[in-house]
Amino acid sequence: MNKAINWLGRKMPKMPEREEMAQNKYLAPIAHRFLRSELWRFTRRSVPRGVALGVFAGFIIPLGQIFLAAFLALPARANVPVAALITFVTNPFTLPFWLLVANKVGQFTLKIDPDAMGNAKSALEQGWWAEFGWWLQTAGVTAFGFVVLSIVGAAISYLVASFLWRLVVARRWERRPGRRRLPPAGE
Repeated sequence: MNKAINWLGRKMPKMPEREEMAQNKYLAPIAHRFLRSELWRFTRRSVPRGVALGVFAGFIIPLGQIFLAAFLALPARANVPVAALITFVTNPFTLPFWLLVANKVGQFTLKIDPDAMGNAKSALEQGWWAEFGWWLQTAGVTAFGFVVLSIVGAAISYLVASFLWRLVVARRWERRPGRRRLPPAGE
């Protein structure tokens, strides 16, 4: 894993190594758990789990996503580097886009009726927080949208990663030298 992965002609970020994560001061109390080799292998079960946990951690909290993904990878027996790398789906450059998407998803999911909100809105306007009422409403809807994105995104990413893993492995098996293809039935 020391070499950068060349994917589509560009270099991917360097994956964290086991020893680097073990020396992290925040992970020191549980570093011995991160050194288990099963958390660093690329298998058909650990990679999709890592992808799903990375998406979940990336959307559920804005800060500390990598640590959350790493901590969740331990009991889930997911691939730690994949989980940590996938959290970069939400980063400072893509955050405005995801804020907008989360707000729209929250609005669609909650389907808040303006007439039903009349009492709450009038109570909100009477307090000292009247100036912040629009912000509180928008932030709540957006936060709920992020929860929906994290759960649905994790489920979809798990299924997609599992399908892609099987596709890639099947193609590699077909290309192996000495592998004979079976003739079609009836010949």
